[in-house]
Amino acid sequence: MDSRHWPLFGLRIRTPQLMLRMPTLEDLDALADLAYDGIHDPAEMPFGVPWTDAAPDERARATLQYHWGQWSSWMPTKWTLELAVLQDGMAVGLQGISATDFAIVREVGSGSWLGRRYQGQGIGTEMRAAVLHLAFAGLGAEFATTEAFLDNHASLGVSRKLGYQRDGIERQSRRGEAVTLQRMRLSRSQWEACRTVPVDIDGLVGCFGFFGLPEPTGTPGT
Repeated sequence: MDSRHWPLFGLRIRTPQLMLRMPTLEDLDALADLAYDGIHDPAEMPFGVPWTDAAPDERARATLQYHWGQWSSWMPTKWTLELAVLQDGMAVGLQGISATDFAIVREVGSGSWLGRRYQGQGIGTEMRAAVLHLAFAGLGAEFATTEAFLDNHASLGVSRKLGYQRDGIERQSRRGEAVTLQRMRLSRSQWEACRTVPVDIDGLVGCFGFFGLPEPTGTPGT
């Protein structure tokens, strides 16, 4: 899916086994199918917004509506880039980064999910490494943040593997009970020290204005 008015559709981030891109309509249908089938044990809730508690058809429909909403609300001063994660051409999950006033604060946050049958295979680490490379090498970020509930061991494990450090806790309500959320922070120097996943970026030229940045004269992010 290409548009000369929306060059983000041409952005590609590649790791040894994955390719990340803004989802096509076909990708969105595949992601909606994964959401319909369920992406975690119903007895658990890894998300602050319990969107997966909805009925399967509602989860699928909401997946499409969420992406359309992010596209329509995009501003250079406040953006969320949600990327379909493809393995062997098949959408297996979603990896996003977001920022407010990125040109000033140079900090991004991240969030993600994977279809259940693709979990526990190292995909989560590679897809996070991909957007961290985009943030630090491609866009010039200085910090990246993420967060997870203390019982979300998989997410916290990925964060530790990639060099994040603890950055405080919060108490939140989840399904009517108080739970603890662990904030994590990654600096540019920590990212550089811990990066092990090879990442290539294509199609970033022409996109910088969407992130509130001037277009550079060189070739960034490779």
